[in-house]
Amino acid sequence: MITVHHLNNSRSQRVLWMLEELGVPYEIKHYQRDPKTMLAPESLKKVHPLGKSPVITDGDLVVAESGAIIEYLAHTYGKDTMLPESGGQAWLDYTYWLHYAEGSLMPPLVMRLVFEKVKTSPMPFFIKPVAKGISDKTNEIFIGPMIKTHLDFVEGHLAKNTWFLGDKLSAADIQMSFPLEASVARGIVGRNRPHITGWVKRVHARPAYQKALEKGGDYDFA
Repeated sequence: MITVHHLNNSRSQRVLWMLEELGVPYEIKHYQRDPKTMLAPESLKKVHPLGKSPVITDGDLVVAESGAIIEYLAHTYGKDTMLPESGGQAWLDYTYWLHYAEGSLMPPLVMRLVFEKVKTSPMPFFIKPVAKGISDKTNEIFIGPMIKTHLDFVEGHLAKNTWFLGDKLSAADIQMSFPLEASVARGIVGRNRPHITGWVKRVHARPAYQKALEKGGDYDFA
């Protein structure tokens, strides 16, 4: 049986959703972030040397990285439901969105989060205005425009498609869920991008998603 080594408030939530959509039996081993550092516990290193989540075990196999996990589950258990036919444009689109989620969209979102945290981190009082100025300027001239470009691109795509590959949910939607949920929850995406917010609402309305949420526990982006 598949075991999901699940960290609260992490990318492993979409792995649970994927498994619920597939109807594949699995069990969850829960891990909690350190409340001060927000890092995963050391015990996760017993499963994978990096000690990060998500990671799954399936028999003797250990699969880490959410993209690799989604691909593994899709190819092993969901060829008829979560994958397009190989070789055509739909397959290329699927591959693109699967890698775009973490390769292109997430990096500027993470940078934005890091620079926002810099402003509230403990530091000498005379340094705080300098740190805030650097953070705000970096977001204004570099990170913000980059995020806008990406979100405009995604908004335009979803304006023409119910799901990322058209009318049918696929593994690409599972992989894209985390960055778009985070963008909506953090107020980066609002009424000005109704197609992204509509897509997130459709995701959250799916019975499989709701069941995964019940099993997974704390998740700030739902």
